[in-house]
Order: sequence, then structure tokens, then C-alpha cells
Amino acid sequence: MKRNLKFFVMLLLVGMLSSCSDDTAPVAEEPPKENPTTPEEETTDEESALPVLTVVGRYLKNNKGEIVNLHGFAQTYSPYFNQNAWNNYDVSGCLSYNKRLIDQMQSAGWKFNFIRMHLDPYWSDDTSKESVRYEGHERFSSARFQKYLDELFIPMAKYAISKGLYIVMRPPGVAPEKIAVGDDYQKFLLTVWNIVSKHPDIKNNMDIMFELANEPIHILGPDGTYAGTGSGHFMNLKSYFQTITDKVRANGAKNIIWVPGLSYQSSYSGYATYPIEGENIGYAVHVYPGWYGSDAQSPSAELGGVMGGGYDGFQRGWDAQVMPVANFAPIMITEMDWAPEKYNSSWGKSITGEVGGTGFGANFKYIMDRTGNASWLLFTSPHLLAQFKNVAGTEGNYAFLNDPEACPWPVYHWFKEYVGEAPAEGDLNSLQVAGVTNSLSIRMGDSKNFIVKALYVDGTTRVVTSKSSVSSSNSAVLQVDNAGKMVAVKEGQAQVTISYTSAKGVTKQLVLTVNVITPFPLTAAMFNPSIWEKGTFDEGTRTLVTGKYGFGGWEYANGLNLSAFKTLTIELGNDNQSSVSFRLFDKTSYWTDPATYDFGSSRKVVVDLQNMKDKNGLTIDPSHLYIIGFWSTGDKPIVIDKVLLDY
Repeated sequence: MKRNLKFFVMLLLVGMLSSCSDDTAPVAEEPPKENPTTPEEETTDEESALPVLTVVGRYLKNNKGEIVNLHGFAQTYSPYFNQNAWNNYDVSGCLSYNKRLIDQMQSAGWKFNFIRMHLDPYWSDDTSKESVRYEGHERFSSARFQKYLDELFIPMAKYAISKGLYIVMRPPGVAPEKIAVGDDYQKFLLTVWNIVSKHPDIKNNMDIMFELANEPIHILGPDGTYAGTGSGHFMNLKSYFQTITDKVRANGAKNIIWVPGLSYQSSYSGYATYPIEGENIGYAVHVYPGWYGSDAQSPSAELGGVMGGGYDGFQRGWDAQVMPVANFAPIMITEMDWAPEKYNSSWGKSITGEVGGTGFGANFKYIMDRTGNASWLLFTSPHLLAQFKNVAGTEGNYAFLNDPEACPWPVYHWFKEYVGEAPAEGDLNSLQVAGVTNSLSIRMGDSKNFIVKALYVDGTTRVVTSKSSVSSSNSAVLQVDNAGKMVAVKEGQAQVTISYTSAKGVTKQLVLTVNVITPFPLTAAMFNPSIWEKGTFDEGTRTLVTGKYGFGGWEYANGLNLSAFKTLTIELGNDNQSSVSFRLFDKTSYWTDPATYDFGSSRKVVVDLQNMKDKNGLTIDPSHLYIIGFWSTGDKPIVIDKVLLDY
């Protein structure tokens, strides 16, 4: 989606800071005469007013060695997004308005401890130049930027810090749709962060952090294409942001740096191969309904989105796109909101729902808590948050701020829980695994995320997965962990015992029977006819019809290990009418080269699992197969008779 469309849609949300921001508006007034100040090159470490945070492994930690996850909000500084409470580059008016909002939010009881501060291009634009896309770099004036960094942004940061809020500075505007190593936007970012990181009030002030860019989408890869995924593109993305990181560090600044990904800050898996090097490095992520397979009431504007994936879809998408970096560095969600469409008061359109069920908000919180090293904010306009009152609404008469299905009400109370103000735990009655009764089946090579809920005598529930003890009776068949994951290793059966002890010392136990079944079930629930192009599958007749040049079969999130088997035999129940081939991939992407077995005029192929090769003669590893199934030219029935493993 074009960025300017997003901007114009946002302009319709009167009074809102909305989301994913092209969040400034051109201003016609003449700026005052420039009189920039230049900070001294040599500085000493600034003493932090708040507990010093540093990156230690995959966590943010304070000087006591405690893990810290921050929770905050965002502010931008332009007349439009400040409800036109001031204008004409009125620094004192801007400061007064935004300081007052902080005071009002804290008086309302919000437990915030950081601000994402947009260094808005309203202040750094050279207004004598024609406005093109208003992304922040086309009309950038370094003199104006330095002037208002001194007069507005730093005083605002100091005030926020005095109120107990860390600062995450975001550069002016947004990234253009396409970036490339050495382009004008990279040069702009180098200029911005060179100025910021050398400033004596910012350099080594650990209360202030840097988010290097906002929402890069596509980068030029070594193959000459622009994309938001792919190894070569992330190799170039590393070069892009490593250069900026190195500039900050060359200035002697140790401030924590948050690095964005691609695809509007939703794509990060390539950083697992090409991480940004250095100390105090984390990754800044955006999350909205419809992203990562999460539930949405309408498709997400940026990524196309989905209309629903439930908890499992959201968790799988998160694990694929974000966990590759969260496994080795802290992450910070610097944009996130949701609300029912009727309010038109958020960028993300969805409901809170329940953990493990339909809805975005509750599943978002659960996934963040499960990740363990995710800081996050609520990207709702501060002027609305300042009006919040902790008075429950009534069903049928809800408003945006008190509807439990919109983000402000639940987030307000979640943030209180994070600082130790959760309601007291009741009398424990029993345990429940969301969506599961007494037993379930998992394909060999697959996994299942499970959510443990404690049920109380008064009818309330709470999620206690991370506080439960979980064990498997047969780890050779099924492996489990206390983070809420079962991994099916080989066919067989295991009992999973879940135990939880409440704060009142009451212990309850739950036992599930888990059957690990064949990795090749021919059921509608476990066979995907549309891995590539839209196909259909009839479970009763075992008939697959792929889309044109399509692919249907099975995917294995954890990699299917068939190294203990000798052969895999596949038989069709009808003649090959559409150039059918059976394919096995040992990489997670469908666009890699598989081992391919053509049926030709036969109805049977036999795969020698110990001697699989791709078209280039390279070995396909049977110990981690991620995609297996049938390719065809499409639109013809493929009856699958047998898929048999043999030792």
C-alpha cells in the first residue's frame, strides 16, 4: 500500500495519533529566523536520572541485574496531532500542551514508563522547498533540526524523564517505500543520528534511546530486486543499519539502539543470519490486527492481512517473523493498537477477545508475556488517554475508552498488573487448557502451543502457563516446556501432566493424553491444498486439486525428522493428468529448491530418504523437512491413495 494513502486515511481520524505514522501535516507559516546551536564534540557521560538500563543477552536489565520490560505511549509534536492547541512554531505552546498531557495521563492512573518521541519533521522541514511526500528527509534542514532539538525535543525529554519516563527518539517522518544502501534516506539518517548522538544532553544519557527509522518496507537486494524478506535483502539491511549504528558508536554514544525490520517493521527473520553487531542493540517491531496471522475485522492496510487466525495463527506468525531476533536480543513494540471498527479511533481494527480464542488484544498480551523480553506501548492519542477514567462502562452503552473490546480499557489494567497492582488471586478450583478437553492429536514433526488457565470458585479465570509445571511421560514421543509448547517427535502416545499452585497454596493438576500421529494425515484439518495457489481437498475421497502450477501438502514448523526412515512411498488412486510431482523441502521457504519426484505415467513414486537431491545435485537433509507435498499444473483431480514410511 502506498504510504501517502495511509497518511490521508489518518487525517480522517480527527484528533487522533492513530498508527503507522505519516503523522505530520505541511504547514504554510514562515519559520522564525534560524539560529542553530552546535553541541560540543567532546562530552562526558550524562548521569541518568532513572535506573540505568542496558542490553544483557536477550534482555533489558537494570543496574540490579533485574529484567525490565517497558510499557509506554507515543507523542508527536505538530499542531494537527496536538489538536491545534498551538501553531506557528510556538515552542512554548507545544511544550506546555504536551507536558500537560503527561501530567493528566499520570493523574488518570496510567502506569507508563517510556515515551516514543517523534522528532517530527514539522520542526526540521525547510519550508521554502516544495513538499513531495512529506516523509521527513526530502526537505530536511539540519540547522532547523539542531535548533529545535535544543529548544523543544530535549526540554520535552528532560521533563518526561523527571516524571519517570524513559525516552525512545524516532527520527523525523517515515522511511520511503524503497531504500538502498547509500541512498539519500540513509544519508539523512546518518545526519540525524550524528547530530543526536553527539549532543551533550543526549550522548550517554541512558534514559534516552534511539529507534533508527520508522517502517522501512522494501530494500534493494543483491539480485537487483526490492523486497521485504530474503537472505540477500537482509544482508543489505544489516549493512544499511550497521553503518548508522557504527556512526553513533564512533561518536562515543552508548545509548540503547532499537533497529527496525522490513515490511513496515513486521519482518525480522533475516536478522538471525545478519544481526546488527555491537552492544546495547535491540529491535523495534510494529504489531497490528491482521499482521502475523492475527485476527482483524478488516484486512490490515499495510500487509494485506487476514480476517482471522486465532491464537495459533498469531503465535505461528510471531514465531516465524519476530522470535528469530527475540531469541537473542530484546524487542520493543513501538506501534500497536486495536478497537472495533465502529469507534474509528485506532489504526488496527479488531477486538480484545480472550486468550486462546478469537480476537487480537488478549492474544497480543499473552504472546508478549510469553516472549519474555518484549517492551511495548499503546499507540493511542495521548489527548484521549488523558481523558481516561477508571469507571467501567455498561454493555450496550460503551465508549472507546471504557469498552473492554477496545485497547484503552484492558491495557490500562494490564499496565497496573505489570507494576504489581493486579487483583488478588481467588480460590483455585481447577485447571483448563484452552481449546482442549482430555486429549488431542499432533502430527509428527509439528508442534502445539497450549495455554493453561486457572479457574476460580468465583467464576473468574487467569492465564498461568508460565507459572505451571509441565512434564511429558514420554519425551521420546512428545517434548514439552513451561513456556507452553508441545513438540511431536515421533508417532506414539504420551501423557502431559500440568500442575499449578496458587498464591494461597492450593495445587491443582491436569493430565492430557497426546497422540502423535502420522506426519501425513489426509484430513481437511491437517492437509493444506493451498501452500501455493488456491486449491481444494476433499477428505472423503482424498482428492486434491491444486491451483494453476500450485502446491498442496503439509508444513512442519519445527522441521520433520525422517532421518531414521529408509523410504517414503506415495501412491495415487488415479492416473496422472496434470504433471504431478512429489516434492520435499529442507528449508522453510517454498521458493527454495526441493527434491522432486515426477510420477510421469506411473501412479507410484518411492523416495530414498537417505539419498535426496535437488535439481542442482545438492543434498536434501531428511532430518529437517519443512514442506512436503504435491505439485501440479492444476485444475485436475489428484487422488492420494497412500503415503507410507518404511524403516
